[in-house]
Amino acid sequence: MSYGSSPFGSPAHHHYHCSPIHHSRESSTSRFSSSGLKHHPAAWKRLQRRPHDGADDEDEDDDDDAGDGVQVMRFYVVCFVLSFVVLFTVFSLILWAASLPYKPKIFVKGMVFHNFNIQAGMDHTGVPTDMLTLNLTVRIFYRNPATFFGVHVTSTPVELHYYQLKVATGYIKKFYQSRKSQRVIVTEVLGNQVPLYGGIPRLSGPKDHLKSVSVPLNLTFLVRSRAYILGRLVKPKFYRNITCEVILEGNRLGKRHNLANSCIYKA
Repeated sequence: MSYGSSPFGSPAHHHYHCSPIHHSRESSTSRFSSSGLKHHPAAWKRLQRRPHDGADDEDEDDDDDAGDGVQVMRFYVVCFVLSFVVLFTVFSLILWAASLPYKPKIFVKGMVFHNFNIQAGMDHTGVPTDMLTLNLTVRIFYRNPATFFGVHVTSTPVELHYYQLKVATGYIKKFYQSRKSQRVIVTEVLGNQVPLYGGIPRLSGPKDHLKSVSVPLNLTFLVRSRAYILGRLVKPKFYRNITCEVILEGNRLGKRHNLANSCIYKA
């Protein structure tokens, strides 16, 4: 009786004292867990999602790899375009520089005065004055020495002046000159009923002295040559400004004037 009543010796009493403590700990733990999850649902969701985190990371890695591939492809495309532009520009500059030595060869071979006449008349306002009629032809030699391009040729009007007074005008038709070829251009220059207003004193007086008259004149015009290489991307231009001094002599009508050493050529 004494043993069984002992508070520390009885196994039943010992079980009585141990069992409540064990149950109280389990219950407190469960209460803490349930209460914590109730107050923190996000934590519970993270716990539930945790098994799928590895798959999400793999998807993100795949997306990053795809984005990197697109950026690399764009980089290559930009590099290709820039390289093509640079190479094409360099090639065009080389062609342009290579075309510069092939300047067209132009010179005036000569001219012939066919007709020369002075008569009294009136200008368009009715003012009486001497009127000049003049007719001549000019022969111009043109050669394209280029080996890999032809040229399109145009010209300003061919004008004949006595100082500042224009007495005759002619026109050169535009033409195309193929590579390594040449031609002779014959241009007619006309002056019809040009009022003089006393501007050329040597032509004043009786008509009989016109056969012995000598009048200095200047022939001027500009020749423009343009080549088209690679379509119209490379367009070298060549300008030739020509001024020739010639003397109109009344006793040499119909005879050729050699202008080989009488012209000035400027680029």
